[in-house]
Amino acid sequence: MNLFASSPIATREIAAVVASYLRLGDTVVLAGEMGAGKTLVAQGICAALGVTDPVTSPTFNLVHSYVGNDAIVHHADLYRLKNRDEIADLALEEFSQQGGIVLIEWGDVGDDIIGEHLEIRISLGEQDESRDIEIRAVGKRWELRWPRLVAATKLFASADAEWVDQ
Repeated sequence: MNLFASSPIATREIAAVVASYLRLGDTVVLAGEMGAGKTLVAQGICAALGVTDPVTSPTFNLVHSYVGNDAIVHHADLYRLKNRDEIADLALEEFSQQGGIVLIEWGDVGDDIIGEHLEIRISLGEQDESRDIEIRAVGKRWELRWPRLVAATKLFASADAEWVDQ
């Protein structure tokens, strides 16, 4: 589905809607070019999940963990990683299997080994501070939640978006 965020506030609002559909064990891949808003989306998701600590990009630490209301959110960044073994060494799958929620910036570099996830691809919009956001589900984990997420985000639909249930 294709969404449009006219401002950083709208980007965070979309992230909050997504967060309301996240369940323990979910993985969210945040993709897009440098400066597109991956960390802003992570901040919006974390805030909606009750994280009160400042959420920053984990580029140098690779993974930050935050305690939310009902979940631990593991926020990873794969930007500096060079190969599949380095990604595997982070044990991101274990974080989700232990009942956490995993957010992965630059996760599309490891898309083939991440498994089922929700992908949020962010790109700079034509207007100042606007963003074009594409969300897609990879795997069956989102099968039942997907129609509800689509309905909940219609307010942010791109003018040229075609509303297809996946």
